Amino acid sequence: MNHDPATRPTMYFIGVTTAKSSIMKVFPAWADHLGLDAVLKGIDFAPSSDPAAYRSAVEFIKADPLSLGALVTTHKVNLLKAAKDLFDDLDPYAQTLHEISSISKRGDRLVGHAKDPISVGVSLQAIVPPGHWAASGATLCILGSGGSSLALTLYLHNRKAVGGDVPARIVVTARREASLTEMRHVHAQIGFNIPVDYRLAPTPADADAVVGALPPGSMVVNATGLGKDGPGSPLSDAVQFPQGGLVWEFNYRGDLVFLDQARAAAGPRGLTVHDGWVYFIHGWTRVIAEVFNIDIPMAGPAFDALGRIARDATS
Repeated sequence: MNHDPATRPTMYFIGVTTAKSSIMKVFPAWADHLGLDAVLKGIDFAPSSDPAAYRSAVEFIKADPLSLGALVTTHKVNLLKAAKDLFDDLDPYAQTLHEISSISKRGDRLVGHAKDPISVGVSLQAIVPPGHWAASGATLCILGSGGSSLALTLYLHNRKAVGGDVPARIVVTARREASLTEMRHVHAQIGFNIPVDYRLAPTPADADAVVGALPPGSMVVNATGLGKDGPGSPLSDAVQFPQGGLVWEFNYRGDLVFLDQARAAAGPRGLTVHDGWVYFIHGWTRVIAEVFNIDIPMAGPAFDALGRIARDATS
C-alpha cells in the first residue's frame, strides 16, 4: 500500500470503515476548538490483514515529517505484532496487553501506547455512581474477553491496588475457550487482585444464563463487538437483566441489538442503560492529547465542552 506524504500536520485513524465513523465530523470541530492546525485521515485494513500492510503504515508514519501519529482500532494486536521493532518506546499497558491504540512521536522516537485501560476506566467512573460497588456488593459481568474487556479488568486491578471502589467479583464470558485462556494468562502474570469467574458461553442462551444469575445491582457490559464489528447481540431477547442493574454497550454506532434489548428491559427491570458515546469521547481525546502533546482534561468544564462540540458536529 502506498501512502502519500502529508502536506499538513496529520493524524491517522487506522481502522476498518473509518469514513463511517463520527470522528470524521468531530475531529475538525475539535481541532478548531483546541487550536490545532491539523487534519485526520483514515487508513482502512480488513481485519487480520497482511502483516506487511500494517508494517508499511507504521514505517510511513515514522518516516514522514508531517505525519504525527495515529489512533488504532481493531488492528491493535496485529499491528504491533507486525511492527513492534519499529517502536522506540512502548508504555507499560502496551507491553502487558501486547497491543497499541496510539502511535505518537517524541523527537525522533516512535512511541506506542495502549490507552484503553485509561479511557475505559474514566468512562466507567463516569457511568457508575460513587460507592456503588461497596454499597451493593454487585458483580461486573463482561460479555467478551478481547482487548477492551482485558483493558477494563486491568483498570479495575490498578484501582483496587490504591483502595478504589471495585466490584466484589467479575464474570467474563467468551465464545471460545482460547480467548479465556489468553485473559487468564495476562491476569496470572500481573497477580490479578479481584476474583474472576471465566465462563465459556458459545451461544446467546449460554450468555443469558450467566446474566440471569447475577445479583441485583450488577453491571452487564457488551465488549464483544457484536452490533458494530459483527451483526447481532451476545444475548437473546429472553435474557433477564439483573434487577436495578447497570448496562453498558461499548459501541456507539451500528445496529446495536444489545442496546435495544437493554432499553426494552429498562423499565421492568429498573435498569440504567448507557451506550458507548462517553467511551468514544475519552478514547479519542486520550490519543489526540498524546499525538499532539497537549493537555486535555478527563473531566470538568473543558471536557464537557468537547462532548458538546462532538454532539453538535454529529447532530
